[in-house]
Amino acid sequence: MITTNIEDLRILARRRLPRMFFDYLDGGAFSETTLRRNRTDFERIVLEQRVLVDIRDRDLGHTFLGQRRSLPVMLGPIGFCGMMSAGGEMKVARAAEQSGIGMCLSTFSIASLEQTAAATRQPIAFQLYVFRDRGLAESMVARAEAAGVETLFVTVDASVSGIRERDTRNGFRTATRLGLRPMIDLALHPRWCLAHARHGRPQLGNVAGNPAMGRGVMAQAARLSSQIDPSLVWKDLDWLRQRWKGRLVVKGILSVGDAEKAVAMGADAIVVSNHGGRQLDGAPSSISMLPSIASAVGRQTEVLFDGGIRRGTDIFKALALGADGVLLGRAYIYGLAAHGEAGVVEVLRHLRAELDVALALTGLSSIAELKAARDIVRTER
Repeated sequence: MITTNIEDLRILARRRLPRMFFDYLDGGAFSETTLRRNRTDFERIVLEQRVLVDIRDRDLGHTFLGQRRSLPVMLGPIGFCGMMSAGGEMKVARAAEQSGIGMCLSTFSIASLEQTAAATRQPIAFQLYVFRDRGLAESMVARAEAAGVETLFVTVDASVSGIRERDTRNGFRTATRLGLRPMIDLALHPRWCLAHARHGRPQLGNVAGNPAMGRGVMAQAARLSSQIDPSLVWKDLDWLRQRWKGRLVVKGILSVGDAEKAVAMGADAIVVSNHGGRQLDGAPSSISMLPSIASAVGRQTEVLFDGGIRRGTDIFKALALGADGVLLGRAYIYGLAAHGEAGVVEVLRHLRAELDVALALTGLSSIAELKAARDIVRTER
């Protein structure tokens, strides 16, 4: 199959993954209304075409989070990458390095922080959930520092997990062992099973060896999810800020008021995000909230964005509406599930080509020009 865009890779991923893992990747909370809004609201944004401009020399490079990158994007934190492709986290780290961008590792990774950091010559970022057991959170912060992590993302919009009905049907992150239907589905994906069998019994790498978390990935996922602290409040960011001396990014901001509080608590950057439509169904799309948040705090902190990116034009729109950088989520994991490391590189190649064309046909030559452009996009009602 010739793949020309992210949707083509999504179709391949669906064929190659057992249903429980594809549903975990692809699904959202409740009726998936917010999940759909993340896409439909992008489609309402119109670009202004500009002609007869010299655009022979174009530069897609951009600096954010203290690093010059070949694209204004990084690979965001996605749990269970190693179940989408055996050794997935290391493949993602290598693909990011090869493509000249950064990556952020999820707390819920199959490979550990240390294994993933060792797979690349550039520093990785790490995404932290704050747990009821503060000692567990502190140990992860210390491990991140020891592994050379410079940027810590703290996710603040998941203190209570959204009900993801696809996962409920499959027993994923709720059951501690596989049921009959998932076991039959695994058997129908022998290629996937063989690849993972070579890597041994899957576990969550960042809690492997902790007897309180169980032994297998199913038990560990359920246990670790239950440990996320629902009492987390703003003052706890000060607790974290005192323990983490690197760059601190608050991920999961969806209102101006919360953005202002994050800045007041010392965040070096925020991520405008609704968790990919996986938490509060009925919440607005990330892209609809970006302009007001960027206008309010964009001069005080870096404003990053995630939610619904599937095209280079989506990246263009997010930057035009105030984002300093864009985090990819499902898009690159579709590539990982379809073709491994090469699939992640392919995703980034597609997005680069699409962003380059959008830049050229709007009469712009660089990301800096895009960021400075006025009225290059508008939203249709």
